[in-house]
Amino acid sequence: MPYRISKSIVVESGHILSKHPGACRFPHGHSRTVEFVLSSDSLDDRDMVCDFKALKQTVQDFVMRFDHSMALNTSDPQFATYQQLYGERIIPFEKQDPTSEVMAKCIFDHVKQALAAAVTRPIDPLFPVRRAVRLERVRVTETATSWAEYGE
Repeated sequence: MPYRISKSIVVESGHILSKHPGACRFPHGHSRTVEFVLSSDSLDDRDMVCDFKALKQTVQDFVMRFDHSMALNTSDPQFATYQQLYGERIIPFEKQDPTSEVMAKCIFDHVKQALAAAVTRPIDPLFPVRRAVRLERVRVTETATSWAEYGE
């Protein structure tokens, strides 16, 4: 069994689920916890899968884009209006509702690429990311009792 570590980041974010038949089709927000699980079959020379600081440096900027922002389906009839009003605080999801499931995959895809890039170009050379480190999953918690996750 591989070694595993997990790091969580909390963001306050909103979304509109334009395809939803109920109240979720209206603007609303959540205190989201985004959890990352990394694994490796071996430990580095510091006896770690990956330093938590290296993981945080790798994911922080992308995940914090969601903080105090509104995620929207680009097909939403009001998308252009929201984007004009709130600019960079609008997170577009191309023809998809920004459900927790869709967000988990979006974040997973970005972080997987960012970790691979950090292997050859570390953000801080004191905190490298080894090639042996794998992103197992990303979990996005929407409420105290609901979450979605994506992994490969």
